[in-house]
Amino acid sequence: MQFAETLQRRLYAFAIAVIRFCRTLPHTDESREIARQLRRASTGASANYRASRRGRSRAEWLAKLGVVVEELDEAQHWLGLLRDSGIIAPPQNLITECTELVAILTKSTQTGRSARSDQRTSIS
Repeated sequence: MQFAETLQRRLYAFAIAVIRFCRTLPHTDESREIARQLRRASTGASANYRASRRGRSRAEWLAKLGVVVEELDEAQHWLGLLRDSGIIAPPQNLITECTELVAILTKSTQTGRSARSDQRTSIS
């Protein structure tokens, strides 16, 4: 299985895990709000990565990857907020997976931008 397919499956599985985790949160106003934001960020990362794979250009692909990184960073924020506010401790596997996905996609974005810069330099 190629890297992009593996990453797409990981993002999809992460979104599913977040949805299931959110179902376990207490039924308070603040929990519902954070759960809504966390679900949107995690499912948005999965959907935007899928869309990036169908990008019409390298620039479009890079832009979508940037959105994926932003969504995952936001998911990290909400997971930390749940933990630090004392609402609930998110499962460590969710935190770890989110952190790993941010690192992988940040590096992919940097590599993609670097390759684009190299292409411009060689063309000039």
